[in-house]
Amino acid sequence: MTPQRVGHAAWAALVLLQPLWYFWLAPPANGKPLYALALTLPPLLLPLFALARPRRALLWIGIVALFYFCHGIVAAWAVPAARLPALLEAACCVVLVGAIGWDTRQRKAAANRIEAASKD
Repeated sequence: MTPQRVGHAAWAALVLLQPLWYFWLAPPANGKPLYALALTLPPLLLPLFALARPRRALLWIGIVALFYFCHGIVAAWAVPAARLPALLEAACCVVLVGAIGWDTRQRKAAANRIEAASKD
């Protein structure tokens, strides 16, 4: 499995987790899951505008995922009823950022091999 596929799978998991979290796993205390979803889902959908360039989309969602990681950690700490979805959110973010690092490392290694071959 390529790093891009892993990253896109983690992104999809984050998108699918939001409605599950707010409608089923741990609905908000105010009883209005649509408000929570209206705040959390749109930023995750912004990288859809960059899907023509998958690496750029992955970079965008990686930046957005840093906020979701913080949200997941805070929610896991502060709201015991939301601990499971919050930790799942944080785990998806870690996988996503790890996939971006893995992809970058592979690209640098390939560039170094090409550079070394051209010097010979």
